[in-house]
This record gives sequence, C-alpha cells and structure tokens, in this order.
Amino acid sequence: MTSAPLETNNLPNTGISGVYEVMIGTEDATYAKKYFADFGFKEIASASISATEAKQIYGVHSKLTAYRLQNGSIDSHGLLRILEWEKPLGEGIGYAPVETIGSRIAVMMTYDIFRLFDIYQTAREVGKKQWLPTTPIADDLFGLNTGERDFFNRPTLVRENAVYGAFFNHIFFQRYGYKIPGYGTIEKSTPLRTSEFTHHDFIINATSMEQMSYLSSALGLIAEEAPAIDGDWLKGPKRVFQMEPGFSHWYQGFVSPNNICGKMKFFIPRGHKTNKSEHQRIGEKGITLHSFYTPKLDMVHTLVEEHQLNPSKKQKNEFGERSFVFTDTAGVSWQLIEKVDAPKNKPAVEIKFETTDG
Repeated sequence: MTSAPLETNNLPNTGISGVYEVMIGTEDATYAKKYFADFGFKEIASASISATEAKQIYGVHSKLTAYRLQNGSIDSHGLLRILEWEKPLGEGIGYAPVETIGSRIAVMMTYDIFRLFDIYQTAREVGKKQWLPTTPIADDLFGLNTGERDFFNRPTLVRENAVYGAFFNHIFFQRYGYKIPGYGTIEKSTPLRTSEFTHHDFIINATSMEQMSYLSSALGLIAEEAPAIDGDWLKGPKRVFQMEPGFSHWYQGFVSPNNICGKMKFFIPRGHKTNKSEHQRIGEKGITLHSFYTPKLDMVHTLVEEHQLNPSKKQKNEFGERSFVFTDTAGVSWQLIEKVDAPKNKPAVEIKFETTDG
C-alpha cells in the first residue's frame, strides 16, 4: 500500500468541494433521465423557474426545469443536473472531432469496460446514434508494477476508453489489481455497473494554463502539478484523444483539498483544432456548467470578484440554494453553491492505493 497526502500550501481556506455536479442542457429531460438511469443515476430533486428567473440566475431567458440526479449514496461529488430549457440558446458542441475546443468530458469507473464499448460500437454500426467509442487501452498509470510479469505476478493496470457523442462525452475506466478507496463507488444494482462521476476533462479556449490559476488563488483548489505536455508518445492519451502523429497538448489537473474525487483536468491543444467554444455557453445543449459547494460562499464571491471574473450576484438558484455563477477567461462556467452541512457520504481526502487479488 502507498499513499499520497495532498499538500494545501498557502491556498485560501474556502472549504471548497470537488466538482459537485456536471450539468447538461437539453430539450428532452425524459430521454436524459432514462439514459443516465442505466448508469445508476436516480432523481433526488427537481424544480422549475420562469424565463425571467432563469435570466436573472443564468443569463438565459428561457423557462427552466432542473433535475438533480445522484449515483447510489455518493452525495459529496459526482452528481448530475439536467437543465431542460424550453428555448435552448443553441445545439451546443454536439458531435464533433475529438479535442474540439470547448468540449467537456465526464469520467466514471466501470466493472466491465468492454461491455460498454460493445454497446456504443453496436449503436454506431447500426446508425441509431452519433457515437464514437475508442478501443479500450490498458496502462500502468501510477507505476504500481514491480518485478518480472508472469501469471503469478500479475499486472496492476487501469484500462480506459472514451465515447464521444452528440448528446454527451464519456470516459470510462476499469481497474485491475488495485483500488483507491473513495474514488469511484459502483452500486451492484446499477444496470451498466458504473460509478458516480469521478473527474472531469475540459478542452479549453486558452493560450496558457495561467488562465486557470484562479482555481487555486480564488477557489482554494490544489494544482496537482505544473503545466505539462502530453502527446502521442503516451499510449493512453494517444488512444483516448485520438492523437495523430506529432500532436500534443498542454495539461494541468486540479483537485479539492477536501475530496480526492471531483478532480478537474484541463487541456490546451498544441496545434490546430476545431474551435466551438462559442457554443459552450450556459443555455446551450450538452455539458455547459459545473458546480462546487462551499460553506464560505461570501468569501469565495469576494475572491472571484478580486480576480475580476465578474460573478453574478449571490441569489437563490432553482433549488433554493444560495449561489452565484461566473464564466472564466477560458470559457469555463461554474456555479458556487452554499452548503453548511457536511455530506452524508464522507469524502476521502488522502489517496491510497490498495492491491487486490486477480
């Protein structure tokens, strides 16, 4: 067993969560709820607001019905909010080339990644939906393997793939030979045997990762490392992001000091990519918004103001939660929600790798 405690350095103590919800805009919440039910998400709350109220909260003049969905008992991170707009502002990013600027991807763990690959590949082959699944690939991402590999000294690996779609973008991963307590919880009754959303990928419209530094200095999130370059020489990113020879991107990850889950990974392509970031605005279809919660909403609002990120005023959202919204210079939109009570499911704050049989 190895462990890696997170270092908070001199970050503001905001009490920030990891990413609480990924939010998807749609005109058809019935289909969205049915789709995500097979991944284990169940509706726990709903609310409707008028076009006037939605304009005040989100800047979108459209009647809104929102549905909050939770996977199993995990209430500290990885939830889903479906935003059913009566009049969406546009079609969103939609089905687009991999690493299209403005794209967002939500990540979850599964017990059977090849079953998921077969489901999406079959859908693609019969032409029912616009889905592009990448073939699952395995790698030792954390350097957990030692000694010579044989039948008895089995490889410790994670296998992952992406599924890009007109409706939603996924990354799935499956672990072999290890687990990380608190990072991905799969309910046995889930039809597709998948977890809550563990982390989130953002292909951003930015020239430098310096544009994301406010995540630490204003929100109190930990930068896991300095910005680095990932490229076609790394077999995982090459397959998942369908990298052509010679292609690479800047990468940086951020995580809450209060939860190892709800991580964010940001990517800036180093080369020409389609830019559809103008369709990533709140009110369009697809993934357009993510939320955090904090017991110190006033403090965070002041910090965001000091960083000249133009937050909305503090007001109640459709669920009656005191909150505010802002969009950063890279086109990423956040809702900060005030929560004073701790989640029932206590999040892990220390990363521990535990070996398993098989």
